Formats: sequence, structure tokens, C-alpha cells
Amino acid sequence: MRTSAGLSRTVLAPVLLGLVALALWQLLVVVFEIKPFIVPGPLAIGSEFGANFATVLQGAVVTGGNALVGLVIGGIAGILFAILAALVRVLDELSAAVVAALAVVPIVALAPVLYTMFGAGAETARQLVAAIAVFIPVYINTLRGLRQVRPVHRDLMHVYAASAWQTTRTVTVPGALPFIFTGLRIASSLAVISALIAEYFGGPVGGLGKSITSAASSSNYNLAWAYVLGAILVGLVFYCVTLAIEKFATRHYQPAT
Repeated sequence: MRTSAGLSRTVLAPVLLGLVALALWQLLVVVFEIKPFIVPGPLAIGSEFGANFATVLQGAVVTGGNALVGLVIGGIAGILFAILAALVRVLDELSAAVVAALAVVPIVALAPVLYTMFGAGAETARQLVAAIAVFIPVYINTLRGLRQVRPVHRDLMHVYAASAWQTTRTVTVPGALPFIFTGLRIASSLAVISALIAEYFGGPVGGLGKSITSAASSSNYNLAWAYVLGAILVGLVFYCVTLAIEKFATRHYQPAT
């Protein structure tokens, strides 16, 4: 019974809310005769999405691939640098300003610079933009989690004459898992958004961002929104997969309390 109730809250309730929102959206478009260049109705978007599914899927693969590379690189870098910062206090203090600067770097300014550095025909710039966007929340959340270790656990490891690395590997990192996955869940959506935005400012033709721009510039607003729907689905897949990995990890590994 508890499992059924939990399934209803986590799956059925959001689905029902989404269906109600879509029905209300379609009703407003029909009643007020809202023009497609303002916002098309869900039925028109869905129809265009189905008619151009292969094209949308092709763009989703490009954008999703760049976001995945950025998520992996930025996630690993964020976790490793957070561990080093937790072990070496001086490194933490020195890197604080750099992390703060990275957090406020606008993608609209960074993407063209990276395209110039790595070439407009490569996907490298988009992947690096996604990696930088991912690095910030993963680093901050991981570092916060690494600082939450209870003093009694540190004292116990000290009694056993454990090294700093042994303490980090067996106590600190496992205890920080909830914080690490919180950062990864936030970063999973940011990776898709960053890769999508980076496509607006140059680079190869493929990707949902380029497709949205092309469709909107030709006044095909239904198709543009179909590509937007594709981007939303890519973001949801990233978030759900990250959440599933978190559930699996926390279910099969419970740090000692």
C-alpha cells in the first residue's frame, strides 16, 4: 500500500497536473484565438512533433550527446576538486574566487570565444560550455556535503590512525552522497540548457538550438515549438536517469550513522 501511495505521489500526480495544464493551455488558445507566433496550442505542437519526429530525434541526439559529455566532464571535475578542496584548506580558499567567477560567466559571451578557440566545425565548445555549467553546482554541493561529517566519525578514524585519504574514501565521501546527487540532479538540467543555448551562437548545424532558430526565422512557429518540446524531453530524460541512479545508489549503500 505504501508503495502504491508513493507511486501515486511521484508519478500519477505530476502526470495529471501536466494533463490539466495542457488542456487549459489548449482551451485558452482556442477561446482567445491566440496566434501561433505568440504561442501555438499543444495539439498543433504535438502534430508537428509527430510529423517531424525523425528530425527532432536527430537534433536531440546531437544536443543530448553534447550535454552528456559536459555532464560527465563537469561532474567528475566538480567532485574531484571538491574532494581536494576539503582535504587542503588553502586550495579551498584560493579556489573560492575562481569558482565564483565561473558561476557568473555568461554563456552568450563564453560560447563565441570557445568557437574561436576550437573551431566552428567542432562540438567541443558546446561540450565545454555544458561542463562549466555543470561544474559549479556539483562542486558547491559536494564540498558542502564533505563538510557535514560528524566529529565522532573523524575521531574514530583518527583513533584507527587512518590517513586523510582513507577517511575521505570510507567516511567523508559516502556521507556526502546525498549532497553530490543533489548537485548532479541540478546539473543534469543545466547541461542540456547550456548545450542548447550554446548552439545559438555558432558551431555545427546539428542540434535542437539551431533547429529552433531556423524554424522561428522562417516563421514556422509550430515546428519551432516542436523542437522546444524535444529539448524538454531531453532534459526530463537526463533528470530522470540521474534521479534513478541516485535512488539505486542510496538504496544499495547506506553510510553508517
